[in-house]
Amino acid sequence: MGWSLLIRVGCMAAVMGMALVWRPSGLGPAADAFLGLAVALLALWGGHRMQAVPLSHIGGALLGGALTLPVAQSLGDALLAAGGGDPRVSFLQAVVRLLGPALGFSLGWQHGQWLEPARLLSQFRAAAPERHYKILDTSVIIDGRIADLCQTGFLEGTLVIPQFVLRELQNVADSTDASRRNRGRRGLDILQKIQKMADTDVLISDLEFPEVREVDLKLIELARRLPGSIVTNDLNLNKVAQVRGVPVLNINELANALKPVALPGELMRVAILKEGKEPNQGVAYLDDGTMVVVDHARRMIGRTVDISVTSVLQTSAGKMIFGRLHEAPAPQGPVAVSTSDGH
Repeated sequence: MGWSLLIRVGCMAAVMGMALVWRPSGLGPAADAFLGLAVALLALWGGHRMQAVPLSHIGGALLGGALTLPVAQSLGDALLAAGGGDPRVSFLQAVVRLLGPALGFSLGWQHGQWLEPARLLSQFRAAAPERHYKILDTSVIIDGRIADLCQTGFLEGTLVIPQFVLRELQNVADSTDASRRNRGRRGLDILQKIQKMADTDVLISDLEFPEVREVDLKLIELARRLPGSIVTNDLNLNKVAQVRGVPVLNINELANALKPVALPGELMRVAILKEGKEPNQGVAYLDDGTMVVVDHARRMIGRTVDISVTSVLQTSAGKMIFGRLHEAPAPQGPVAVSTSDGH
């Protein structure tokens, strides 16, 4: 920090000294010194603002301005030669020479991402198969089910793990809270497990977006840049990405879609674990975590019973099954037949 401040002060002193030597204002030493100080402060302020701009945008702007400058110069010379001393032609010539490079600078700034190495290399690999990128966020890594999904082979393409996600995982793993620390270490273990899978292509992305602070927004920008899909189980990230037109693969939605369908009237065996919210209700859970609410089963807590499904409710958190105790029909004994004589 000290060296940076020293360099800035030296730059301001140098510019003020040059202003005092060349006297650009013509109004005296004080005015020249003030003009030099203003120019130096403006340049330093611009340099500070440019620190948050990706180099690809700066390079694109310079390249666009450099390419359009000779074109604008040639058009201006042609107009000058054709129009002679006509003031309207002279004005048009000045406009072309000024706005031509400005237009190239603006276009280069907006499309500077095409100068990024990944984009340039992709132009020379057009014949190669297109890579499908799946960008993992912190929540889905800590969740752990992504590793099981990779083992099945259903998740195709390249898994992208951004550096800013790795830093967030490391911060969670270094937390003073024991629960957060365990979750962070679990996420790092899951990443190591995925990297060791022979059939899984993993890419650590170094793309950073310093102008974006939130990790969720960084993920969206990265998905646009590659392009790719975000793999998550974060409901908020899911909604924001969909609003911004970025495809999302939600692990929770996949798990809910794969849960077996229970139809009304179907019989199933469950273990009643606790009482429900309503009187006399009992609550059980299937192997996949689906909650089963059973009427008049409070007295069956701790026992395994047969139930009959009455209805299935689909919620944002998954499916809920409602049922009632299934009672086997009473065995029918022999039927007595009466005769007309009463015997």
